[in-house]
Amino acid sequence: MTGDLATLVGRILIAALFLAGAAQKGTDPSAVEGLLAARGWPMWLVWPALAFNLGTGLALVAGLWVRPVALALAAYAAVTSLFHYIPADGWQMSIFVKNWAIAGGCLILAAHGAGRFALRP
Repeated sequence: MTGDLATLVGRILIAALFLAGAAQKGTDPSAVEGLLAARGWPMWLVWPALAFNLGTGLALVAGLWVRPVALALAAYAAVTSLFHYIPADGWQMSIFVKNWAIAGGCLILAAHGAGRFALRP
């Protein structure tokens, strides 16, 4: 049961990051729009990113479709890390590395699943 409890807490902690990202995008989209524009991506992508963050975060909390959701989040974290790859800026590089750590946590969830404390689709 300790492993299942740790999995639940881990799911919630990872989900909290993506749910906070959804809230940030909704309340102040300009920060993400700036990152997108700087890389030549359309700024309207902030809205599908918000929906993705919200939906996947809620799925992790509930324990629904955890393996495919975690795989999608690992890929998302890897891609979004590229926006922060600015070697001259230590703060951005710490975010770059953090995103890869999050991808690693998501891959562990994808490998091990939701655990005992989860809703089932």
